[in-house]
Amino acid sequence: MTRSTTQPATGLRRRSALQLLATGAAGIAFPAFAAWPDKPIKLIVTFPAGGASDIVARVMGEQLARKLGTPVVVDNRPGAGGSVGGLVVTQSPADGYTLMLSNSTPISIGPFALEKQPYDPVEGFTHIAMIGTAPCVVMATPSAPIRTIADVESQARKLGRLDFGSGGPASIGHIYGELMKKTMGVNMVHVPYRGGAPMTTDLISGIIPIGIDVVTAFVPYFKSGQLVPLAVTSATRSALVPDVPSVVEFGYRTLVLDNFFGISGPARMPADVVARLNAACNEVLAQADVKKRMLDLGITTSPESAAAFTGYVKNQVAALAPAVKGAGVKL
Repeated sequence: MTRSTTQPATGLRRRSALQLLATGAAGIAFPAFAAWPDKPIKLIVTFPAGGASDIVARVMGEQLARKLGTPVVVDNRPGAGGSVGGLVVTQSPADGYTLMLSNSTPISIGPFALEKQPYDPVEGFTHIAMIGTAPCVVMATPSAPIRTIADVESQARKLGRLDFGSGGPASIGHIYGELMKKTMGVNMVHVPYRGGAPMTTDLISGIIPIGIDVVTAFVPYFKSGQLVPLAVTSATRSALVPDVPSVVEFGYRTLVLDNFFGISGPARMPADVVARLNAACNEVLAQADVKKRMLDLGITTSPESAAAFTGYVKNQVAALAPAVKGAGVKL
């Protein structure tokens, strides 16, 4: 009997598959990320709708959708000092379809205020693009005898205790108040609120003497005289409130702290996707209308490479993590 030389159909399919793989290895195929993005991108915000982070995310999302040719959907996931949304991102596939509007709270503060740190804020993410920075502002109710940040120190010494409000436990305003307390060597007691809005109400009415938060939402209250700005926490004055001095002007050089905004994703994202996202973000930030919109929010845009942004994050985490732990802040 003569053995047939005809291969089974399965053998032919296997050989064809191997040939395709070989062709791809030669650089002709492999479309794994070549088509990115081919579906909507989710941009997670770790705060409720309406705040500075949410506004920045919607501005960037709208512009990135045009650049990338796919919808960018903002998804608000607040809670636990931003760590709820941060954890969602770290546990998502690193395929470029789940991103986060990152800033100081979920990256440099929140993870260190939980009993068990939920993620590594540097290694747990791919830090893709820097958007910019915005200072906090230390402000007072008009009824308090406080008109400068130096008055905060003198008043705290005189009274033996000075309360300060923030947008919540482990918020950047909370941590900044703890840094002030340590730097000035005075007794300052934190009064946490569920966001900047209720803090503002009590600050205007004089229930608390001072408050600390990102400068963005408070300019109208300064213009109306309902609140008194004492100092911004950047090294220089903010273009948003040019008449308000920097903490450096009062000699508090160690109290310089900016809140950053950026785009981050899960760890180990493909390099080509990161490069495309970084380029798209930087193109968006170069637009005059976007620059102005960010400035209206108190944000100085600062487009960087992904490597430079990662370095910035590493430096801020190294500076703030000990402050959070040392202050005994717990969520």
